[in-house]
Amino acid sequence: MDYVIEIEDLKKSFEDKEILKGINLHLPREENLAVCGKSGIGKSVLIKCMVGLIQPDSGKINVLGKDMMNPSFADLEFIRSKIGFVFQGSALYDSMTVRENLSFTLKRSAFSGSKSKFTERVEEVLESVGLVEAIDKMPAELSGGMKKRVGLARTLIKSPEIILYDEPTTGLDPATSMEINEMILNVRKSQKATSIIITHDINCVRMTSDRILIIRDGLVYKEGVFEQLQSSDDNWVNSFFQ
Repeated sequence: MDYVIEIEDLKKSFEDKEILKGINLHLPREENLAVCGKSGIGKSVLIKCMVGLIQPDSGKINVLGKDMMNPSFADLEFIRSKIGFVFQGSALYDSMTVRENLSFTLKRSAFSGSKSKFTERVEEVLESVGLVEAIDKMPAELSGGMKKRVGLARTLIKSPEIILYDEPTTGLDPATSMEINEMILNVRKSQKATSIIITHDINCVRMTSDRILIIRDGLVYKEGVFEQLQSSDDNWVNSFFQ
């Protein structure tokens, strides 16, 4: 099996509080993995450990063949160039147009080419999320759903191998949430990307995930496909699917 992420017995505490108590996770290439659990159980800590923003206490993390327990500066730069984030709040620069937001990200990547190539790439990713007409708008002029799509476009512009989605449908109406879910599926198909989707939205889980991890008390409590977990006789697991 070709795994892009391998995590074994990962532990992390902050002072006297244990957050991750021995997480195991193996993510095959091109899989969409949903990670669920109550707020504050360490989902964000897990992701930050993956990309070297937090140093774990012990365990094993291998991302795209790189040891992320003690990464070199070169390995950190490599991994962060291969991973894209789609933030819950879109995290756009309010003082920049959509074009400038995407161009700024592209300039900070390894992309090289003429000004026309930059423009072509910006327009290409905006077209992939259906927002070419918004290229010269300011973030304040965009709806919540449009901001989410620009945030996704900004991630795609680097052509990442792995995409981390943080609550991609939070705060959106059902119709817009459906659009975002469809885009997550389209990204996997068009970009051959592997994704981790952190979400409380059960419709997002149902639509986008190939497999689900449910974290409880710092450990992977249950793992499986949607239909399997939805019909679980474990009341705690079943509560996520109500």
